[in-house]
Parts: sequence; structure tokens; C-alpha cells
Amino acid sequence: MIISQTLAMLIDAYRELNARKLFWITMGLNVFVVVLYASLGINDKGVTFLHWQFENDVFNTRFVSPELFYKTQFVTWGIPVWLSWIATILALVSTAGMAPDLIAAGAIETMLSKPIGRVRLFLTKYTAGLLFVALQVFIFSLGCVLVMWIRGGVLVPSLFLAVPIVLVFFSYLFAMCALIGLVTRSTVAALLLTILFWFVVFLVNQADDTLLLQREGTALRVEDLETNLEQQRALAQKRLQQLDERGETIRDTDDREITDPDQRMYAVNPALRFSETRLDDARESNENWSDWSGRATLIKTILPKTQETIALLSRYMLNENDIKTLLAQQTGAEPADEQDELPALADPRAPERVEMVKRRRSVAWVLGTSLLYEGVLLGLCCLIFRRRDF
Repeated sequence: MIISQTLAMLIDAYRELNARKLFWITMGLNVFVVVLYASLGINDKGVTFLHWQFENDVFNTRFVSPELFYKTQFVTWGIPVWLSWIATILALVSTAGMAPDLIAAGAIETMLSKPIGRVRLFLTKYTAGLLFVALQVFIFSLGCVLVMWIRGGVLVPSLFLAVPIVLVFFSYLFAMCALIGLVTRSTVAALLLTILFWFVVFLVNQADDTLLLQREGTALRVEDLETNLEQQRALAQKRLQQLDERGETIRDTDDREITDPDQRMYAVNPALRFSETRLDDARESNENWSDWSGRATLIKTILPKTQETIALLSRYMLNENDIKTLLAQQTGAEPADEQDELPALADPRAPERVEMVKRRRSVAWVLGTSLLYEGVLLGLCCLIFRRRDF
């Protein structure tokens, strides 16, 4: 009885969404994006789009395999542009009215007149909204898998991970949208405030990325200065050894012999003291950026990890060697020997370090804390829906 009632409500909610024109518009856009994806190609000269050839010294089959090319294109714009933004906004527009419509006069009375628990009624409607998004993402993923198989010559079933990952990502925002919809009874308010909340989360993510880049950039500077200091000390030791072998002494400006080991090194290599000062400043700067980065991570812990959740798909599609290959092609050169004069943000090695740091963040932290946030919101939704008089 319970299963059949729940299934009937799911089908009814799906038919309600399916009847809206935006469902078919979104479906058509998914197909259109897949066609654009299939129109891309790569050869030994560069990149192709339909019959047009674009010569490129970086992206060609001499350096990038067709498999890596199509994976890169999916990770570059398929995930962060289409799935993370455009498709998500369309899904929010499609489903934002579910909670307000559910409690609208004439609809809620009909629902509550049936022997159905309020919590089950709300969660069934919520699940129907998620299934709507899952269907859209599945169609897009299926199309991209076929493109990779036909055009890239490789079958990548892991791309279907986009369905659960994007679904979880969307559920963070959908939970907030449902809560606002229940409180305000307004579809427009639910949509706009959810997008505003999403923008705040995006700003926190950007701040975290910037602080991580500064932290890793200053860490690299510390490492370079430590190497430079070791070289300066080795040079000073060599000069001292040469003086000792010749029996010469080192004297200060007052013609007094210098016997202190450190002072002797400073005397034969004046640049040593300057190198130590720069290293101390770099370490202090790195500590400051590490503190601020830790604060940003703490704030992110209590918020949904939208960016990291979507990035899980990139993590499973591209391994560390693929990332290093792409970054090396983009920077155009191997890391230079002297990077200490570069600003932290300009060090070409810093983005690679940041990418590795983000990829090492545990899935338990990314999904666990985010789902905990979503669970709290759904609990509030169920409490409001259960206790409110309609």
C-alpha cells in the first residue's frame, strides 16, 4: 500500500514536470550540447570543429591523445560550464515551484485529504524533482559517452558518474530552494534566494582557491629560498676552507679577528644575511596565508561543497599524470630554477600544487559535510510542512 502510494505520487510529480515546456527545452539543449561536443575533433595539426581546422601547437595528436582531448573538453566546459551552471539553473527554474505549488490553495487540501503522511508526501515530491534532474544528466552523459567512443576511440563508462555526482550537487541547492519555497510560498523568491545563496557559496569557494594559491605560492618561495640559502652557505664554507688552507684570517673594520663561525660566514659571503632575511619574511608570509586558508576551509566545512562535489567527476576522469601533462602544455615550459622573484600568484608551479591539494581532499569530507547540511535543511522542511496549518 505504502509503496504503491509513493510510486503513484512519484509518477504524478513526474508528469507534472514533464508537462512543462521547460522540460523539453532542457532536453533539447542537452542534445544540442552533445552535438557541439561531437563536432570537435583533433589531428596532428590541431583542433577541428565541423570542417574548420584550427592549428594549435599544444592541442594536437603529437602531444595529446584523442582520448585525453575529449576527456579534457568534457572536464573543461562540460562539467564546470554546462552541468555546474547552465543545466543547474535550468533545473532550478523547472523545480523551484514544486514546494510553493504543493502548498497552494486547492492542491494541498486534495493531497492532505488522502491517507498519506505529510513527511512522506513532501519527501516524495522532493525525490521527484531530483529524478527529473537525473534524467536530464543521464541523457547528456549517454550522448557524451557515445561521442568519446565513436570520435575518441575509447569507451569511458566512468562518465556516468556524472549522474549521481551532479544529482548530489543539485540536491544541496534544491534543499535550500524547497525550504525557502515552504517559508515564502513564492516560486520567484525561492529561485532568486537560492541563486543568491549559491553565489555566496561560489564566492567562498573562490576565496578558498585564491588563498590556497597564495599559500602554495609562498610555500614554493620558501622552498626555493631554502635551497638558495643552502647554496649560499656551501659557497661560504668553501671560501672559509680556502682561507684556512692559506692560513689567512678574517678581520672586521676595527682590524679585529673574527672567530664566531656565523660571523665568519657573513664576512666571506655578505649575500648570506640577505638570503636569511628573505627566507624569514617568506616563512612569515606563508604562515599568514596558511592561517587565512585554514579559516576559509573551516567556513567551507559548514557549507555545501558545490565546487568540490562537481570536481569529483574530474578527479575520476583525469589522473595526476593527465593533469601534469595539461598544465605543462598550458604553461609552455618546465618550472624555472629561480622563482623567488615571482609573485605567489604568478608562479606557474602554484596552480599544479593547488590542484593536487584539492584532489587530496577526502570524499568523506566533501560529501559527508555537504549531505549533513542538506539533511538539516530537509529536517527543517519536514518540520515546517508537518506542523503548518494549511
